[in-house]
Amino acid sequence: MSRDIDISLIRAFLAVAETGGMTSAAHALNLTQGAVSQKIRRLESLFAAQLFERNHKVIRLTPEGERLLARAHRLVSLNDETWQMMRKPDFAGEIRLGVPADIIRPMMPPIMRRFSREHPKIRLTLVCDMTETLLAALRNGEIDLTLTTESQAGRGDALLLRDQLVWMGAQNGEACHKTPLPVSLGSEVCAFRAATLDALSKAEIDWLTTCDVGNLESILATIEADLAVSPYLSTLVPENLNTIPADIGLPALPPYYINLRMPDSGGTLIANELARYIRQGFAALHAPGAARG
Repeated sequence: MSRDIDISLIRAFLAVAETGGMTSAAHALNLTQGAVSQKIRRLESLFAAQLFERNHKVIRLTPEGERLLARAHRLVSLNDETWQMMRKPDFAGEIRLGVPADIIRPMMPPIMRRFSREHPKIRLTLVCDMTETLLAALRNGEIDLTLTTESQAGRGDALLLRDQLVWMGAQNGEACHKTPLPVSLGSEVCAFRAATLDALSKAEIDWLTTCDVGNLESILATIEADLAVSPYLSTLVPENLNTIPADIGLPALPPYYINLRMPDSGGTLIANELARYIRQGFAALHAPGAARG
């Protein structure tokens, strides 16, 4: 007897697998956590197989779940491609998205993957640069929308995340104890530069620059080598580096905000569609109580 697979169950399965939790998947799908859990139970019942291991809020794929994952992507892609072909508007074309370098890898892959899977006719092009440069590109029409790191919160749905700027250093590092303090700040247009220098000045801490270029990899390399410390958003500190404790005596840094900026005109239909995915993705990634896999 043939059995039909409900695509909404597969979509819930992929959301849980990609975000690492029921709560974060619920935010991504605009459903309740209970609804997502029920869909997963229905799918497991349909296949007579356990798809996820649940251990103290941490959710991981079982071998059966891993087997389903690749085919699940294909099922959803074919479903969405067929839907896009038959409905209006048929989103197609190219969209240029600006993203600061420190945000791309930690936050953007699940969002971009979902958008590209559900809109296969849209070519998504990334433009990576400093916030000030990206905002200029947005004003000049060189990109269609951009994420930013700013000292001011965006209004309404422009605000994606409030985060705390912290001092980042090497594990068991000594750079934070040196005088003058060695600091990697990046280029003159680094979003964190002014706030960091202001904090050091008010605390009357002597400092010297170790890395004065805009390349993020160069900055991270100096931190890993324990040649310097650097300001960084707390949620983005890489696992191989540490947030420097407050009792070390470095001055407190202000909060910063990840905003989503659109053109003054409001943007194209495609840009607004991508903006919707970005907002949902950030809500899922930073939902209170969201489990991480």
